[in-house]
Amino acid sequence: MRIQWSLILALIFALITAVFAVINVNPVQVNLLFGAVSLPLILLILGCTLLGGIIVGSFGIYRGYRLQREVKGLQAKLVHIQEATGYIFPEPEKTEKGKKAAGKNEKAAGKAEPSAEDLSSSDH
Repeated sequence: MRIQWSLILALIFALITAVFAVINVNPVQVNLLFGAVSLPLILLILGCTLLGGIIVGSFGIYRGYRLQREVKGLQAKLVHIQEATGYIFPEPEKTEKGKKAAGKNEKAAGKAEPSAEDLSSSDH
């Protein structure tokens, strides 16, 4: 769901940037270190937006790569510790949501024991 919202926000930002760029088509003077260039403002806006997106994307890719390396290192460390100690992880318990779903399935199959609520309601 988070990816969908990110995509929607990115599309809205792109639309706003495109409309802003189309409105500003007049040529502007850009002073660089080695000289000056005259170019349409639309190209400057779109170029800066594209450059910003590339920079942010590059940092995101680098962060993902770094985290992936860290996970691999920690997994290798875990395997080493497990081999050294002989420890084996116990089976994970079901979450509360999983327990409720399992209870409903058992009730439907007729395997579940009656709950305290069922017993107290049958006394009346």
